[in-house]
Amino acid sequence: MNKIVIDKTPNTPYFEFDPDNGLMKIEGRSIPENPNDFYEKILNWVDEYYNAPQKKTRFDLNLEYINSGSSKFILGLFRKLKKYYDKGNDLVVNWYYEEDDEAVLGLGEHYKSTIKLPFNLIEYI
Repeated sequence: MNKIVIDKTPNTPYFEFDPDNGLMKIEGRSIPENPNDFYEKILNWVDEYYNAPQKKTRFDLNLEYINSGSSKFILGLFRKLKKYYDKGNDLVVNWYYEEDDEAVLGLGEHYKSTIKLPFNLIEYI
């Protein structure tokens, strides 16, 4: 499996998937008109990755804004990762949020309590 990079647009986040280093990263704004088109590929790549994953996988999310359609797909992505985690694959989620961004922090807290994965909430300035 090759490294995958999708550049950000005004409506979609930057996405990087580096299977050789066990790193997945999503950064920016996630407000696509059709989130299924963007996130369905990611869900498929995750399944392919877990055919031969690294010892530890790190998933970094730094979203400045996320709409409800994207939030649904992020939750689906977390559920998929939880399935693989429960099968013995090591994983850590790093949820970055800007200081005083109560909405993004609150969403991260919601995911953390809902999914039950190793989940770090990381504030930055």
